[in-house]
Amino acid sequence: MKRILTVLFAASLLTACGADKEPNSSSGDDKEATQKVHFALDWTPNTNHTGLYVAQEKGYFKEEGLDVEIMLPGEAGADQLVASGKADFGIGAQEALTEARAAGIPIVSIAAIIQHNTSGFASLKEAGIESPKDFEGKNYGGWGAPIEKAVVESLMEKDHGDSSKVKYINMGSSDFFTAIQRDIDLAWVYYGWTGIEAEQRGMKLNMQYLKDYSEKLDYYTPIITTNEKLIAKDPEKVKAFVAATVKGYQFAIEHPEEAAEILIQAVPDLDPELVKKSQQWLSPKYQDDAPRFGEQQLKTWENYAEWMDENGLLEGEFNAKDAFTNEFLPN
Repeated sequence: MKRILTVLFAASLLTACGADKEPNSSSGDDKEATQKVHFALDWTPNTNHTGLYVAQEKGYFKEEGLDVEIMLPGEAGADQLVASGKADFGIGAQEALTEARAAGIPIVSIAAIIQHNTSGFASLKEAGIESPKDFEGKNYGGWGAPIEKAVVESLMEKDHGDSSKVKYINMGSSDFFTAIQRDIDLAWVYYGWTGIEAEQRGMKLNMQYLKDYSEKLDYYTPIITTNEKLIAKDPEKVKAFVAATVKGYQFAIEHPEEAAEILIQAVPDLDPELVKKSQQWLSPKYQDDAPRFGEQQLKTWENYAEWMDENGLLEGEFNAKDAFTNEFLPN
């Protein structure tokens, strides 16, 4: 969820984008030399990232002449690392990239990891929240970002609810499971991870998925991003990275059990049963109804930008056609 609510500070990113340092280029003129690639995750490793770990374990990156280092984002965040060139590629989300592009930050989405938005508002079944109208009189736990209130209001308006009757509580460092047992009634989560963990804990949830109430909120989250500068300077590197990554996610689609084991072996701190159940749930949703894994539609980018603009969340000019590309996806 912190990725959803990340606020991009335009000034610091624009300064970072001016950096001339190119730490990721391979040295020498040998075309057969392995190129070093830095990839920044958006958060701690989870099943949104499985295809990357599969591509690494199965040697798909190596086959493309790439030596990929998967990095945690740290305080800077993946978008800032990609924008500054300190990471070649990263995990982002359409909502943050839309803000970034409007602020003049040159990051681009090169593949959608999940075709439809799997996030929504979760509550314990006993709370009786069965639709957004039922948010009335309830405590919403979040991080105080303007986008949260706008989304709550949008869903409640669709369901003829009064959003002024929602109380907003800052969860701080508390996770969903701590906060839901303490002082909140609902929170914004990704079902594919938090929802599956709730199942493991024997907690029954009600979910209101964003996409079920608004086509404009069925956006791409997460996505794989890169910098315009890398696309212009080394499109073959981008093409090679995307080819190997797509192969990794395609494997995870076709072999969720083995893909889960690869992620567990790569990140042994993860709960193995959570990974396996999450992977089983998520694998069919990677490509879903798209003609190929990773493909993005212009209308999806336009819809969300329109929603942001309607809710006063978009500052600056946004051109949806420049925000993403399908050109590096394998045919």
